[in-house]
Amino acid sequence: MKQKNIRNFCIIAHIDHGKSTLADRLLEHTQTVSERESKNQLLDSMDLERERGITIKSHAIQMEFPFEDTIYRLNLIDTPGHVDFSYEVSRSIAACEGALLIVDAAQGIQAQTISNLYLALENDLEIIPVLNKIDLPSANPEEVKDQIIDLIGCAESDIIPASAKTGVGIQEILEAIVDRVPAPVGDEEAPLQALIFDSVFNPFRGIEAYFKVVNGTIRKGDKVKFFATEKEYFADEIGALKLDQEPRKEIKAGDVGYIISGIKVANEVKVGDTITHTDTPCEKPIDGFEDVKPMVFAGIYPVDTEDYEELRNSMEKLQLNDASLTFEPESSAALGFGFRCGFLGMLHMEIIQERLEREFDMTVITTVPNVSYFSYNRKGVKLLVNNPSDLPDPSTIEKVEEPYITAQIITKAEYIGAIITLCIEKRGVLKNQVYLSTDRVELSFELPLAEIVFDFYDRLKTISRGYASFDYQPIGYQQSNLVKMDILLNGDQVDALSALIHRDNAHNIGKKICVKLRELIPRQQFDIAIQAAIGAKIISRETVKALRKDVTAKCYGGDISRKRKLLEKQKKGKKRMRQVGNVEIPQSAFMAVLKLD
Repeated sequence: MKQKNIRNFCIIAHIDHGKSTLADRLLEHTQTVSERESKNQLLDSMDLERERGITIKSHAIQMEFPFEDTIYRLNLIDTPGHVDFSYEVSRSIAACEGALLIVDAAQGIQAQTISNLYLALENDLEIIPVLNKIDLPSANPEEVKDQIIDLIGCAESDIIPASAKTGVGIQEILEAIVDRVPAPVGDEEAPLQALIFDSVFNPFRGIEAYFKVVNGTIRKGDKVKFFATEKEYFADEIGALKLDQEPRKEIKAGDVGYIISGIKVANEVKVGDTITHTDTPCEKPIDGFEDVKPMVFAGIYPVDTEDYEELRNSMEKLQLNDASLTFEPESSAALGFGFRCGFLGMLHMEIIQERLEREFDMTVITTVPNVSYFSYNRKGVKLLVNNPSDLPDPSTIEKVEEPYITAQIITKAEYIGAIITLCIEKRGVLKNQVYLSTDRVELSFELPLAEIVFDFYDRLKTISRGYASFDYQPIGYQQSNLVKMDILLNGDQVDALSALIHRDNAHNIGKKICVKLRELIPRQQFDIAIQAAIGAKIISRETVKALRKDVTAKCYGGDISRKRKLLEKQKKGKKRMRQVGNVEIPQSAFMAVLKLD
């Protein structure tokens, strides 16, 4: 197919604005899928996506669309809407020339809509605004149209009203894609340059890499080289991404496809890498994507230490499919060998944990998540601290810096007070307040990242009855008065529960953690002292009382001294037990510590 008849586009929107449903309608309209194959959320192939009704991965698919006596090839990439998966969105955008910006006619523009739009504009994409869900009784199309015009600066006639549920406006959207999205520019005769934007692990065929050919042509059986790793392979199979993979003889500049070359080792394929021919390589690789910046760190440990290597293999395979996951080996006194993992947010962490269990049958223990800090000693030497237990001795530290973010919260005017109170409680500073309409307000805050990691999003949704939308960008590090808080069980430090906390909140949080652990740790035959400490100073203590056997039950009547003798003997036994006994901490205790109110 000629290059001028190819269109590459993605769908961007806030979570739940109907991206996947619209993708379903486009596939049905172009007859890419038959009625028999059709189902809701067609592109969401993961069980987890279907259960939760959210897109986690970007999905690519090719459609044919006849228009004005010409058949056009449309490569669609459906993207996630949740803020935790914005890296997926940025990768999809890099492989496209245009984007459908979908806005819910009932909810209007939300925080993530704005953030994804800026991503698209940075990459010079042609934006086609679509007003979705116009069939809803609560839809307010006129007001939302004004919001879109203010945001993008387009004409009213450019906005396409549609309903992905009923199929209204689908033909118009397809025509707009053909009319407005520019054809890819690339030289078919130039040396091969193809950008890898995704990869998956197939247990039967090795690693499948998805790419977009920027320049040149790739043919079946070609000898190719990956730039980043400098490894060489044969293109055993190349093809187009239809609902099922469709093998092709060649893929030319501007088109999207997949390559299978029998790669078995996961770390040989890097997302953002360039594929070129071994004989006639291109001069330089394509500028890939910026390196992912993990926001939240947590330790993942196997339940049995023997499963460590198996866990490593599972993580590598998962990383193929999810390039935003980073991990490195670490060990803990309490949990043995495991990995220090970087995630983009709490939802991302939850998803990874669940995917490990489902796809690879790995049961894992996750430690308390935290963010990374910088500590400076008296000589001015800077040290990255990913784990609170890595923090140097407090007497040698000059200052500690923690990461900050700017948060955009869009909400109804009636919830402003409650949201500002929540953000101030989380050490936030209100920077700006803009009324988007008479009833909708955009609030900008500066907040420490550590404060929003755990339950911020849940609480924000609760106090705004689900209306508030939230998006954030990192802005660098700022100095804070942080202290390391340790949790001790019978005087032994549990490194998995250590945390870096702001000094003002330390007593309060220490008390809550101790009370929580007292409820969760099962009673033993001896007393368990649970303490929260900053350095050598104990700031809180709770005790789990011993399960006590009634040793005097057999003494009926008789002398008190006999009873006393038995109680003394029990007391000595308890003392000895305490010295040798181990306290098992259940997984629920680690998770419950996160959900402290």
